[in-house]
Amino acid sequence: MTEKEYIAYKGATFTIEWYFDIHGKSQALEYLLNIDASMQQKVFYLFKRMGDYGKINDLTKFRNEGDQIFAFKPQPDRFLSFFTKGKKIIITNAFLKKSDKLPKEEKRKALECRKDYLKRIEEGSYYEK
Repeated sequence: MTEKEYIAYKGATFTIEWYFDIHGKSQALEYLLNIDASMQQKVFYLFKRMGDYGKINDLTKFRNEGDQIFAFKPQPDRFLSFFTKGKKIIITNAFLKKSDKLPKEEKRKALECRKDYLKRIEEGSYYEK
């Protein structure tokens, strides 16, 4: 991947974007590219639903995980995210869910990504010019 493709889906209600770290890496996007096509379709179905309608009522598909972190839940994968200004949802990290509880380490990663994103947005250094 040479140029960063931030937008995963642009809907009528929300734009869903990939989070990129300071080195230009997106763990969630890399994860998506390494799952099979049928799983990718499930992910994009949920992104499209949220982007177009602004909500997913099914808690088995989208859920508030606390601390302003939300999970898109295409079984058995999880894509953690947060809402931000400009009607955006930023996808921070993704993983294969192996237990009933959200792993603390995955939530910690999402919170760190959120903090880094907000800091770099404030500095004006997140999006490449």
